[in-house]
Amino acid sequence: MLTPALYRTRITHLRRAPVHHYFEHRSYSWYVDIDRLPELPRWLRPFARFDAADHLDGTPDDTLRERVDNFLADHGIDLRGGTVTALLQARVLGYVFNPLSLFWCHDADGVLRHVVAEVHNTYGGRHAYLLPPDAGQPAMVMKKLYVSPFNAVDGYYLVRAPRPDSELDVTISLHRENQPAFIATMRGERRPAGIRQILGLQLTAPLAPLMGSLGIRVQGITLWLRRVPVVPRPEVAEKERVEQL
Repeated sequence: MLTPALYRTRITHLRRAPVHHYFEHRSYSWYVDIDRLPELPRWLRPFARFDAADHLDGTPDDTLRERVDNFLADHGIDLRGGTVTALLQARVLGYVFNPLSLFWCHDADGVLRHVVAEVHNTYGGRHAYLLPPDAGQPAMVMKKLYVSPFNAVDGYYLVRAPRPDSELDVTISLHRENQPAFIATMRGERRPAGIRQILGLQLTAPLAPLMGSLGIRVQGITLWLRRVPVVPRPEVAEKERVEQL
């Protein structure tokens, strides 16, 4: 599938425990070849800037490709010579929030070998999960990052993330004790990444990263008002424990 492209997305969140809670919002994401990131006119760059520091770990001088390669190398994987395509949000007026970024990693023959799913929380934390290529079945990974104040760092995710084509269809569910506690989906239709489309999205989905972040916080307040128990962040809980000693 040619890159770059845009996907106008509908993102849904369904919480089944301890209360039933559903919400959705509209946004958009970029689908890019990370070795050939979009080169936009200077006047348009404030609405779509790609910064390697927004993803994975590395030094300030690393490119996004170097950060992906280093992550794979840490898992004993070398795909040099292959391509990596990614679904992510760009910075808009200097702000970015990527709750989920996906990287599809291909070998030199173009065969999809691995998928990297990177999760960000609203506290500045992030964690990347290495997944097998989609084979029609969700991949299971143990949860490693504190994401929501209403979910502890336990359980496991089932992730279904096929490469986007004319349609995007991604599903992640969090499970505990064999019961789904939370399901999120991201679906959308492919659009060309032209100047007209980029400008149009600033009208139909203005400040998309910021609005997505604010929307999550509003839903968090809603759950708090519904008296859903709050699970302290591990670092906060540890600090309180130490102070009590």
